[in-house]
Amino acid sequence: MRSSSSASLSHARSFGSVRQSPPLTSHLTQILSLLDTAAELLMVHRHFQAAFDTCERGLASLVNVELEDSRHGEIKAGLCLLGIQALAELNQWRGALSWILQHYERQETIPVKIMQMCILLYTKVGEQAMMQEASRLWLSCPSNSTLVGFGTVAELYLLHVLVPLGHMEEARELILGEVGTNAFTEDQKQTALDFVGEKESQSQELPPNPSQSPSPETTGHTVSHQGAVIQRLKAILRVLYRRLSLTGAGEFPLRRVFLAIVFLYLLFVRMDPALPSSFLWISKLLQILKQMWNSMFAPYYQAITHSKGQ
Repeated sequence: MRSSSSASLSHARSFGSVRQSPPLTSHLTQILSLLDTAAELLMVHRHFQAAFDTCERGLASLVNVELEDSRHGEIKAGLCLLGIQALAELNQWRGALSWILQHYERQETIPVKIMQMCILLYTKVGEQAMMQEASRLWLSCPSNSTLVGFGTVAELYLLHVLVPLGHMEEARELILGEVGTNAFTEDQKQTALDFVGEKESQSQELPPNPSQSPSPETTGHTVSHQGAVIQRLKAILRVLYRRLSLTGAGEFPLRRVFLAIVFLYLLFVRMDPALPSSFLWISKLLQILKQMWNSMFAPYYQAITHSKGQ
């Protein structure tokens, strides 16, 4: 969840424009200070629990602020956005929506940016279904259709909730209904319908023939064989290390060692031996390393054998 932290910072800073509004009361100034502190704890110090607790204190203090003040809604949304991010970082994302509903009595009154963040959050963790009812109610509220960002919420709901969950008919109704009329242009509607149709066709395709897939026995044998190859290559690497430690540079072909190290690097770092496609390369590399082994160490062992024979 940490990858979305920068987005929260931009959201939080976007509410800094309220400072340019006419004079702030001392109480509102303190709440703005809590907003800045929460952002700093989250983004700079990465103290997520402290950031969330600071958001809670700020939201509690907002209760005493006059609702008529235009800055009330902006500051509240900023604190909630930071709170959502803190919950995500604490791996408490399941409670994000219910926490938001504690501060907004009805789902239809949740601000646009918070709806967008919640849809993206639950999509990221693969739990889009938790946002289905809230998004449907929010989009069906007539007063929300005039808000800037209404189309973005409708698009996110379509692409990340309805289609992944397989609700193709509901997706078409959304596009062709009142929500789609308010959210999309005619070209966007057609594009969305084509997208839904394509996804529906893909979901109806027949699964691959099980007889064509490798059996568990074959797969297990291949993986075990690959593991044996890797162990042998590791043993070669250890012998190379000992050989370098015990012999002088002039007596040992360093260029061949360097080439061996390059091959081993490509094998262990740049390739995944668990992938079937990499097994052919492993086999070829093993053959090359065997040849290098023979050219480097055969004279050494022959000399030992000859001395013993004498």
